[in-house]
Amino acid sequence: MAPSFTVDELAARAGVTVRTVRFYGTRGLLPPPVIGPRRVGHYGPEHLARLALIEELQRQGMTLAAIERYLEQLPPDLSARDLAVHRALVASWAPESAESITRRELERRAGRELTDRDVDRLAAMGVLDRTAEADTFRLDGALLRLGVELLDVPIDHETILASRTVLLEHARAAAQELARLFQEQVWNPYRESGEDPDHLTAMKSLSAHMQPMVIQALVTAFQRSLSEELRTAFRSR
Repeated sequence: MAPSFTVDELAARAGVTVRTVRFYGTRGLLPPPVIGPRRVGHYGPEHLARLALIEELQRQGMTLAAIERYLEQLPPDLSARDLAVHRALVASWAPESAESITRRELERRAGRELTDRDVDRLAAMGVLDRTAEADTFRLDGALLRLGVELLDVPIDHETILASRTVLLEHARAAAQELARLFQEQVWNPYRESGEDPDHLTAMKSLSAHMQPMVIQALVTAFQRSLSEELRTAFRSR
């Protein structure tokens, strides 16, 4: 059974205020809660994941109007895990922001106790790195929720490492090809035209606005391709 949160619990888990949760609800950025006994609203993991995605998009400099457009294009039935994937990819455009964290704080933010095996798996997924100091880690907070979700997936340590290698290699190749395409088809012609002396600033702004669209396209294409490949693989057995 999926966990359920009151508005206060949801706000505390997400690191925002109750007022922010209600504001996002009125703007349509957050689906309404399920109303239970005594007219108490109950929120689920999807609300928590959507809040995290909204906060990440804001950190990328997107306005609320742009965030609304971004969220409107997402399928309405995305799971918390799907939303976490979107957030992780959005965060990948930002500069690295690893932070030092104790094991106690890590478990508080993960919302569960973590065994040594759990920590090893989070490290294998690139969510955290061990440090020379016992029970202190360098954490990539953008990946934490997705990593914790994957702890309950029955995949061994070696498979996680192999999967991460495959994903990194192909993600890097896609990023290089997209950067080359952008430079050849957009940046170079714009620069050579010489019409705008502030072309560098304009191009940086254009790049920032393109990032969410590229991320969305990558996530959608990957999810569809993976689903098709898995269906094909299991159908052949």
